[in-house]
Amino acid sequence: MPSTSTPQVGDSPDPFRSYSFTLNIQGVVQGHFTQVSGMQIDIKPIRYREAGNAQIIHQLPGLVDYGLVELRYGLTTSQEMFDWLMTGVKGAVLRKNISIIMLDDAGVNHLTQWDLGNAWVSRWNGAVLNALTSEVAFESMALAFDTLERV
Repeated sequence: MPSTSTPQVGDSPDPFRSYSFTLNIQGVVQGHFTQVSGMQIDIKPIRYREAGNAQIIHQLPGLVDYGLVELRYGLTTSQEMFDWLMTGVKGAVLRKNISIIMLDDAGVNHLTQWDLGNAWVSRWNGAVLNALTSEVAFESMALAFDTLERV
């Protein structure tokens, strides 16, 4: 359990545990996700040479590119996620705001969160079906989004 006291100079906070999180879609807790991966921001450098000095290459910040966030979840009778995907398949992409919220070890207290603005489903992977195992069937989908903020 994280300490609630004020950190002192030289104190090093413990890192968060990756298993304790929740995912909110449009402010509604969705508790069936087992993994979230791919949160990424790339700022593409623009390289140019200084006039009169061909040996110096400067770099300016260019386009901001957000990676696709991959959601993994156990296959259930719920059609909600698949229906969201199908809005895009039918040509009417439905954008939603997503929050990925880190919780403490007990799964109770909010530690930090990432907000993905205007997210939509850009890829879906169906579950691997194998009659020779008794493993859980997992589906996954990738979300494209316009903005990422850490709150």
